[in-house]
Amino acid sequence: MVHAQGVRKHFGKLEVLKGIDLTVERGQVCCLLGPSGSGKSTFLRCINHLDRVDGGRLAVDGELVGYRQSGLRLHELREKEVAARRRDIGMVFQRFNLFPHMTALDNVMEAPVNVCGVDRTRAKADAQDLLERVGLGDRAGHYPAQLSGGQQQRVAIARALAMKPKLMLFDEPTSALDPELVGDVLDVMRQLASDGMTMVVVTHEIGFAREVGDTAVFMDDGVVVESGDPRQVLVEPQQERTRAFLSKVL
Repeated sequence: MVHAQGVRKHFGKLEVLKGIDLTVERGQVCCLLGPSGSGKSTFLRCINHLDRVDGGRLAVDGELVGYRQSGLRLHELREKEVAARRRDIGMVFQRFNLFPHMTALDNVMEAPVNVCGVDRTRAKADAQDLLERVGLGDRAGHYPAQLSGGQQQRVAIARALAMKPKLMLFDEPTSALDPELVGDVLDVMRQLASDGMTMVVVTHEIGFAREVGDTAVFMDDGVVVESGDPRQVLVEPQQERTRAFLSKVL
């Protein structure tokens, strides 16, 4: 589903990604771990072309992200073409980014109706089903300000799922939540994983990575230091840098 080969990204003179090689198979959960500034979130944003790669190749479901190939040359797609491909990729951010003037139901309906042209009656029924799926069926008429942080994040997950994505990206989805609210969001993500959704998750939730992840990838300073089965990487890491990081967070 995701294939990265030598992916590089820099902001000015700062090289944030220094040649990332990574493969995520369909139906797998890949957890990206590492200290702040290691390039995890930047790589996640590159997967759906929110950040443009400066080197290497990145493909989702066999299609280059943000580019088309003509001979040996890559040509950047127009924004409209990028947006069309991005529909297949759902993304959940640290902050919930819900429309504050819309109810939970309207937030989930918005993209199917206005981007995909889905009939409002059908979109409303689908949105209600998704809110039920994330445990918020009784909050459909509530506005974001009337919801807890954990509830808002679950609405954000439902909103991403409303586009029926092939791939879900999570950028530290629990980092802005109070500790007692984290569990409900992780439970929704566990259910998505059990349903077979392909997921790439930037997280500091080591327990979630160990329990749910098919692959754990430890990044530092823009490179993949170590990757493999979470029970191997998190319990018996081979690299000293991985061991040093885990000794501080476990």
